[in-house]
Amino acid sequence: MNDPVCFSCQQLLEKYLKALLEELGLTIPRTHDLEDLLDRLLPAYPQLRWLRRGCKFLIQFAVDPRYPGFHASKRQAAAALRWAELGRDAARAILGFPRRRKASP
Repeated sequence: MNDPVCFSCQQLLEKYLKALLEELGLTIPRTHDLEDLLDRLLPAYPQLRWLRRGCKFLIQFAVDPRYPGFHASKRQAAAALRWAELGRDAARAILGFPRRRKASP
């Protein structure tokens, strides 16, 4: 179950980074390379520089989890969720979307 979680987290951040590129009117490359996407955004959004570490972590889940032989750990899945949430929240703030409320227990 950890593999699809990690893949989905990578995809979430990829889509939000591409949404920011679209917002700037920039060409959206056909890539899964989160660092490349971030590099394209940094001139306009230097406040996202801190996200590079998360991009480096999540990129490993762009392709490999979809094929046999890759097994993400529970710890990796938890870290992937944290990075995806942080990246999502940063992108949503830039895009002017309201903050997401945490679900009540």
